[in-house]
Amino acid sequence: MEIIRNQHFEGERPLFEMHNLRLEQVTIGDGESGIKECSNIEAEDCHFWGKYPFWHVHGFTIHRCQFDAGARSALWYSDHLDMKDTRIDGPKMFREMSDIKLENVVVNDADETFWRCRNVEAKNLELHDGTYPFMFSENIKIDGLVSDSKYVFQYSKNVELRHAKIVTKDSFWECENVTIYDSELDGEYLAWHSKNVRLVNCHLAGEQLLCYADHLVLENCTFSPDCDRVFEYSDVEADICGHIENIKNPTSGHIVADSIGSVTIDQNIKQPANCVIDVRH
Repeated sequence: MEIIRNQHFEGERPLFEMHNLRLEQVTIGDGESGIKECSNIEAEDCHFWGKYPFWHVHGFTIHRCQFDAGARSALWYSDHLDMKDTRIDGPKMFREMSDIKLENVVVNDADETFWRCRNVEAKNLELHDGTYPFMFSENIKIDGLVSDSKYVFQYSKNVELRHAKIVTKDSFWECENVTIYDSELDGEYLAWHSKNVRLVNCHLAGEQLLCYADHLVLENCTFSPDCDRVFEYSDVEADICGHIENIKNPTSGHIVADSIGSVTIDQNIKQPANCVIDVRH
């Protein structure tokens, strides 16, 4: 493997069609497409601020690196990435990619990040600011997610989250096959129009949560006092620990809680209109 140390590159495609290459303390500055159409690339302690540094790269590691705001759209049309201990300040990262492994990665502008990606595994991932991370992505497993980005996981499929803390509204819209364990989800309109969402040991906050959902399951979950109009037009099986303030017009299933502030069933309920709602004794 060829090794390049302590060098600076800029301009157009300075490392085009390089293979079996290790970069140590290398900087990729002003210009575009610094590392393009490459394979088997290792980057360690490197710094990127030019546009589009990793496009069409197949098999690469990025450890202890930094992507500045200018290094926007840095990782597209690539696969088999292992990234650790890395900071990303640019938007529109991870597009049309597959087979991604991340550990201790911070994305400070998560705008349009992880779009149309497949087979993503992450541990200790932070997403800040921006809109629509993980849109149209699938086969995602994350342990330790912190996110305040807007509208996360819309149209995503086959997602498993553990120990997540997500603060946003309109998250998990139109998603399918999502399981979330031991997490905090804070924001209005959670998981509307979703299919096969399962929440286990989660705490939920926000208004009008979990509406228009099909095959929704909650196990040992808790709700903040501000949660009202929950489960409207949803097919739901819910075991709620503690109090829920208001349930409105669930379509079918079974809901049990330790206490319920109020239940709204009115003329607008949709058929089959046979959800059983119980207070645990």
